[in-house]
Amino acid sequence: MAFHFMVVDDSAAMREFIVRVIELSGLEVGTCMQASNGREALDLLRANWIDIVLTDINMPVMNGEQFVTSMFEDEMLRKIPVLVISTDGSERRVQRMMSLGARGYVKKPFSPETLRRSMEPLLGGGR
Repeated sequence: MAFHFMVVDDSAAMREFIVRVIELSGLEVGTCMQASNGREALDLLRANWIDIVLTDINMPVMNGEQFVTSMFEDEMLRKIPVLVISTDGSERRVQRMMSLGARGYVKKPFSPETLRRSMEPLLGGGR
């Protein structure tokens, strides 16, 4: 069974890179939606079924903290696992995002294996 992903990052190049890494990770990929900020992502999430969201933190319009908070305030969206992907790997930042509802955190740069290991538990073991 294929998984449906959403990648949220203000950099189109980074979104494409993450999509490519997901494809290389060995997980079966269904759709892979992209959004450039949290507001755009929320609109897409309310209209589409997604198995997991991978999001950056520093973005315009609605940043990653605001986005994760909004997801977990929404009854329909709070069950979707969120994996944060950021250059900021400080313990303070990781704990902050986890306290807002993120279920995992990956520091950039990362390998396909690291991303897969971080996503599998959130996807029920990779099916």
